[in-house]
Amino acid sequence: MLISPEYLELQRELHSRGSYGLSSGRWAKPVSVLAAEIGATAVLDYGCGQGYLKQKLADFVPFPIYEYDPAIEGKDEPPSRADLVFCGDVLEHIEPSFLEAVLDDLMRLAQKAVLLVVATCPAAKHLADGRNAHLIVEPWFWWGRRFDERWRLANFAGTRGEFHYVGLAK
Repeated sequence: MLISPEYLELQRELHSRGSYGLSSGRWAKPVSVLAAEIGATAVLDYGCGQGYLKQKLADFVPFPIYEYDPAIEGKDEPPSRADLVFCGDVLEHIEPSFLEAVLDDLMRLAQKAVLLVVATCPAAKHLADGRNAHLIVEPWFWWGRRFDERWRLANFAGTRGEFHYVGLAK
């Protein structure tokens, strides 16, 4: 199980507001560069939100971009594997008790590499039940230990409040 039914409803409610799940488009260029570097023939946007990564990538990549988000109707079917899996501004929203299962799912789906973007500070948005939308607020090294168990680190960079991790399949 990757998400509880109760939390899925809270996520659907947040997405219905229209101002949630919008950050992926800014990662289009890094995703396209990494896809070229690893010879990707398909990209999966895991936790795609409103689908801005696919919209941006459609202009300059010659292969399919698949989308998965359990809280978006039509994008909620379990995804197929892809050479590159992008997961941006998603992992900090995962219920802590399901994090290991989600990371294992990402590892299963990524045939060649992952690009993970994680916020390390509280979100500006809150769930309908009052909790901060970022259920997991931990420093980069906390995340890095979990990622390094599953992938070979290829690139890491951090800024104030978030970091990205590129991992290659082991």
